[in-house]
Amino acid sequence: MYGHLFLIPTPLGGDDLQYVLPQAVFDTVARLDTFVVEEVRTARRFLSAAGLKGRIDTLELFELNEHSTAQDAERYLKLLLDGRDVGLLSEAGLPAVADPGAALVKLAQEHDVEVIPLVGPSSLMLALMSSGMNGQNFAFNGYLPVKPQQRKESLRKLERLSAQTGQTQIIIETPYRNDAMLADMLEVCKDTTRICVAADITLPTQFIKTKTVAGWKKAPAAIGKRPCVFIISA
Repeated sequence: MYGHLFLIPTPLGGDDLQYVLPQAVFDTVARLDTFVVEEVRTARRFLSAAGLKGRIDTLELFELNEHSTAQDAERYLKLLLDGRDVGLLSEAGLPAVADPGAALVKLAQEHDVEVIPLVGPSSLMLALMSSGMNGQNFAFNGYLPVKPQQRKESLRKLERLSAQTGQTQIIIETPYRNDAMLADMLEVCKDTTRICVAADITLPTQFIKTKTVAGWKKAPAAIGKRPCVFIISA
């Protein structure tokens, strides 16, 4: 019998786990002793807060992140094939969504290992829900190019696609480039295009606002180095 791969959501930030995670997550964590995580230190902190404080040193934690190899994921798959239940943790939010853990989920599916997703916060969906934009036709584009000119061209293409299809375009950015991203949007997008800025979602400092480009130009936002989702609708 193969083990089960549990996709365990984590908070988007902050310390109030009960605010964003249902009891089923805590119950599942309590019965696992093997986890594949994006970063061990962060995972230990989460698992301790989730009720395993006295058991942390007995747990087996394996890292799977942007520095991992395909062979690493295959080694972790063997845990499942050997019959062990494994919890998969991201740094924040849902595992395997814009997250290196997707490599293990792919292998699990290919080898007929049961994958069990648990309910938790998704910054992408929470931002979309709050944006007032089309929630029936949308695309997640991940990170845009780092180089300014390439990033601006990507923004123009996404704006055109949204105008042609009505499709909402969702983007994320590394926090230290947030303000540069918004500045590029205001430079290249049409004044009538709507932009949602959703930062620090679920935290006391949460900021979610949708305005036209013209509106943002009149009252710009300083996002700073906060986790942020950007949404475009032309």
